[in-house]
Amino acid sequence: MESIDAASEVRHWTAEVNGVSLHVAEQGAAAGPAVLLLHGFPELWLSWRHQMAALAARGFRALAPDLRGYGDSSAPADPAAYTILHVVGDAVALLDHLSVPKVFVVGHDVGAQVAWHLSLLRPDRVRAVVALGVPYFPRAPSPATELFAAYGDGFYITQFQEPGRAEKAFARYDVATVLKKFYSLELDLLAAPPGVEVIDFFEASPSPLPWMTDEELGQYADKFRKSGFTGPLNYYRMLDTNWHLTAPWHGARITVPAKFIAGEKDTGVESFGTKRYIESGGFKANVPDLEVAIIEGHHYLQQEQAEKVNTEILSFLDRLSEN
Repeated sequence: MESIDAASEVRHWTAEVNGVSLHVAEQGAAAGPAVLLLHGFPELWLSWRHQMAALAARGFRALAPDLRGYGDSSAPADPAAYTILHVVGDAVALLDHLSVPKVFVVGHDVGAQVAWHLSLLRPDRVRAVVALGVPYFPRAPSPATELFAAYGDGFYITQFQEPGRAEKAFARYDVATVLKKFYSLELDLLAAPPGVEVIDFFEASPSPLPWMTDEELGQYADKFRKSGFTGPLNYYRMLDTNWHLTAPWHGARITVPAKFIAGEKDTGVESFGTKRYIESGGFKANVPDLEVAIIEGHHYLQQEQAEKVNTEILSFLDRLSEN
């Protein structure tokens, strides 16, 4: 592992864990309380650049891996290598590699799902969880593809199921354009009209994103050109498999301290009954020790509203670190 003394610098290193090679970006003093930052789709460790600096400045040790299938981490070809048990296993193996017994875990989007399941499956390794954009939903009565069938073939998760379909559609565009189409999303529902691929339906902002420089977009694009989109898409192809694998935890609750942060204009919050689930008390019933913060912004909140997200995360972690 590469060692650099200056806590203010981002260090990059690789760990061979759980049968894969994980690239990890780290910032902050090694002796500080560890915070594991898990990115979403289609992102990288880089999505946490603002949080890493803020955490390091406050004395925490920020650890932001590229999830398997992303960036400079291994990208197994087999979709079956992307179940929730594999990815939670990566997180546990990384903590073991670092000899970190317990961690604060922060996740966004797909990374939020991993963070919730790390907290569910191994609460002994989690001091607290912060999830951005995706609340914890208990295991449904039927598999995901059955639940999403009502949205039709234009629904993004439905289109992502068939191996190669989305990759073929994405390939019609430059990688930076594909990414910008996702980063620009402000739709009520992530579904295209019948017969249309979602990537053709989504529109990239004609102007630079206010929360991402062209240089940063280029950094993302360079990595996705190298690693491709198949690994990231394979997470969605394992949703039904995950439903079967998590049967032993049916009805289980998240017992660790938790905070949920979401943008008031986040498509995921506005759709799928999520807002009602949060406001009705259903979320709190499944995550008893829960704080909720709905702030201004959209889906890619930790980049779009970095300072507000930093304040929410740090106030939560500071309080728990005192205990």
